[in-house]
Amino acid sequence: MAEPEQDVREKPAVRIQNPKENDFIEIELNRQELSYQNLLKVSCCELGINPEQVEKIRKLPNTLLRKDKDIRRLQNFQEVELILMKNGTKLVEYTPSLTEKPCYNSNAAKMTY
Repeated sequence: MAEPEQDVREKPAVRIQNPKENDFIEIELNRQELSYQNLLKVSCCELGINPEQVEKIRKLPNTLLRKDKDIRRLQNFQEVELILMKNGTKLVEYTPSLTEKPCYNSNAAKMTY
């Protein structure tokens, strides 16, 4: 009997640090491609922000993620927050609408449950 196939994807839950919005989105990362740069790239694409805007990545509640080794330790549905660069004294608070995001799936938006 064949062994069940292991899940080859990690699914962290990601959000932008924002006092007005506290919802997370789940992203999928191939386990072989788990890296700081890949997490940053995929998260920014899904959230509709520029990677240059991100100052830090934090695993909640209070751990900064700094290198690939940190990223490989993430578990499924681990909560991760992107901290954006400050623009003067104010945190950049641009959150594009869903239709502005390059990864927007219009078919999924029309589904009802």
